[in-house]
Amino acid sequence: MRLHRNLVFATADALAEIFNEGAYADKVIEKTLKRDKRWGARDRSFIAETTYDIVRWKRLYAEIAEVKEPFSRENLFRLFTVWATLRGIKLPDWPQFENTPTRRIKGKFDSLSKIRKYRESIPDWLDEKGKKELGEQLWEKEIAALNKQAPVVIRANTLKISVAELQQKLQKEEIETKRIKNYPEALELVERSNIFRTEAFKNGFFEVQDASSQLVAHFLEVEPGMRVVDTCAGAGGKTLHLAALMQNKGQIIATDIYGNKLKELKRRARRAGAHNIDPRTIDSTKVIKKLYGTADRVLIDAPCSGLGVLSRNPDAKWKLQPEFLESLRNTQFEILEKYSRILKPGGKMVYATCSVLPSENKEQVDRFLNSENGKDFKLSKDKTILSSETGYDGFYMALLEKDS
Repeated sequence: MRLHRNLVFATADALAEIFNEGAYADKVIEKTLKRDKRWGARDRSFIAETTYDIVRWKRLYAEIAEVKEPFSRENLFRLFTVWATLRGIKLPDWPQFENTPTRRIKGKFDSLSKIRKYRESIPDWLDEKGKKELGEQLWEKEIAALNKQAPVVIRANTLKISVAELQQKLQKEEIETKRIKNYPEALELVERSNIFRTEAFKNGFFEVQDASSQLVAHFLEVEPGMRVVDTCAGAGGKTLHLAALMQNKGQIIATDIYGNKLKELKRRARRAGAHNIDPRTIDSTKVIKKLYGTADRVLIDAPCSGLGVLSRNPDAKWKLQPEFLESLRNTQFEILEKYSRILKPGGKMVYATCSVLPSENKEQVDRFLNSENGKDFKLSKDKTILSSETGYDGFYMALLEKDS
């Protein structure tokens, strides 16, 4: 591989923003890729994948390069040097790469790879937390799986097209996909490509949604004509799936505290042809209180640590703090207590997170069931999805039923 100066410098700039300014990797990369219109697909892919790689392995590479945060420009190039050396990429004769200690880099990599917190490039506290909650062996497997690049999975929008038809249409646009067993509307891309430029996307025939996330709407057991409340709807990935499963019949009230996310949901719903969605911003306690006792189904896709989606958001490892995790658990419980009141007697509710930690998952459900508001509920079924077992995101979902 031949390295191009403008691509390497763009990568260094992106890393400076992510590491030194705390910016979100996906937003930085999106902005960086717009810098030069002459860049082709291969150039963009180099910047995106190299940046994500160095973010993912920050702790390991910084230890090998013997550099500390905040990273100077020179030290960012040292991280890049480690990345290139470990991939066997020949470094060009630039001043930034003078006197690269190739043998020393490889030697340090070999010795540090024997220690999990360096090998998997995670903070000490997170390593301890994972080990404590999942046990040594399972945590070892799970964190290794979460450090792999996530596959690109899409969900066929059955309001407009069947899975088989979508597969054919994408093939005509030179995008090969494969079906995934036990995921009815899912297709996985055989090779990564910019699918947002396809006619199929513009026509609203699919949404990008991880396979594990696609199980949540099915878990809620919705039917056409029902009144459903999606309480933490965000930009609406699961809301749109619910609309498709309900065949546009009935009503989905999509609430969120962030109005800008609901604006995005409206835009996506128009493209998807989903007409039964009613977005409502939670700008006061009245919004939720008005809904008490009115819904056949409630989805609580709760805010969580996001540990199950580290493969697609590797910078979350460095942004998460133990004290945030503590306050998050209180938020999750409050949301469960409050939003569970939206359900009618005899209704069903799903509590879901994209975390693999039992303290955010089953333990929260048990805590709710033992609370005053939870005494009328019973756990019907729950499911823990591990990345190490499926190759997709880590997820948890619990179906709770309210007494008639």
